[in-house]
Amino acid sequence: MNRFVILAAASLLTVALAVSLNSPTSQALPKTQKATRQPKPAPLMVSFKELKWIDLPERKGMQFAMLSGDPKKGAYTQMRRVPAGTDNPLHAHSSELKNVIISGVWYTGTDTASARDFGPGSIVMMPADWVHVSGCRPGSDCVFYQEGKGKFDFKPTAAKASNMKPRN
Repeated sequence: MNRFVILAAASLLTVALAVSLNSPTSQALPKTQKATRQPKPAPLMVSFKELKWIDLPERKGMQFAMLSGDPKKGAYTQMRRVPAGTDNPLHAHSSELKNVIISGVWYTGTDTASARDFGPGSIVMMPADWVHVSGCRPGSDCVFYQEGKGKFDFKPTAAKASNMKPRN
């Protein structure tokens, strides 16, 4: 449990750092410009128990807790919770995704046979439009931190054409 708390804290610290690095800094302005004070952003500090979980509309049973941004409009960060034994068939996402696994065993790969397992502390970065399978192995639910560079979507993909027999 200690390891889980440390990983969750490290993930949230990453979010807070990203927010602070993307905020305006106080730089000296030329004397011709009037200085306007920007309010300093507040740090994001939330314990795992305080996360507000919401059902993911695209995938029944999965949940997310928003940390920043809006996955319906653009870049975002969130926590994800996926039930043990969940399998996602071939699919892709329109934007790059970064995942940091906190608990459970998440798997992903270009097909079921080549999918690799990723346990706590693992990082999985997926480019936009990468066709893959994914899921959470049986045994315990998967929890991970997710960062999306754009809107979140789940685009199911048909089996690869190379698996089909040619027509005569």
